[in-house]
Amino acid sequence: MSDMRLIVAGAGGRMGRTLIKTIADTAGASVVGAVEQPGSPLLGQDAGVLAGLPANGVKVAPDLKPLLAQADGILDFTVPAATIAASVLAAEAGKVHVVGTTGLSADDMGKLRAAAARATIMQSGNMSLGVNVLAAAVRRVARALDGDYDIEIVEMHHNKKVDAPSGTALMLGRAAAEGRGIDLAQHSVRGRDGHTGVRCPGDIGFAALRGGSVVGDHTVIFAGPAERVELTHKADDRMIFARGAIRAALWARGQKPGLYSMADVLGLRDM
Repeated sequence: MSDMRLIVAGAGGRMGRTLIKTIADTAGASVVGAVEQPGSPLLGQDAGVLAGLPANGVKVAPDLKPLLAQADGILDFTVPAATIAASVLAAEAGKVHVVGTTGLSADDMGKLRAAAARATIMQSGNMSLGVNVLAAAVRRVARALDGDYDIEIVEMHHNKKVDAPSGTALMLGRAAAEGRGIDLAQHSVRGRDGHTGVRCPGDIGFAALRGGSVVGDHTVIFAGPAERVELTHKADDRMIFARGAIRAALWARGQKPGLYSMADVLGLRDM
């Protein structure tokens, strides 16, 4: 089979550059397009050079739509508004759309589901293979341990991250809620401060830390009577997210339209 031809959205950002570099090292994938927002000083620059590689002849462009005819899919770690706009174009063109964008609202997810009627969309709050295995383990542990075990999720990221809790923390929270058979929206507790009263049974707590250059640390704590179970993942390099996203794109190629997750890619649905 020929290489999967990929467009990198947000090509000038940290993840965009990492994606371009990782694709160059991945058999079966190639970069055919790179996009940045209109007005970016990076427009017209060579995407390979931006990623610290030799020139690859792919110039950074301001418009995704003209590039789709020569591509099989989009890798998208941008911002919610740009991601939703890209999903509409992916649906019109019938392309694969891999979404690693965080901070998506319930309304945004509804729009992704609508676009997935015609596009193959793979969306995850975290593309790391290890994190997705962790989420499956969290779901299983939450199912096994009863309500005597309180669930708390602690995450830390670099000081430039703009959303909290992280998309990964929310993903882990949803996994815990699924294991318990509850609605996360009804049991999520964030940012405790002041006289909060005692902890409500069944709550899932979130704490977000920000500082330095931390790529991403996540711990899910099951605190029970006289013991704790802690499940932790620590990311040392953004390359893990890029590798996962490219694996997801290659898996999605040939899948029928729909909204998928990394659990589908890794065969973790039954955990």
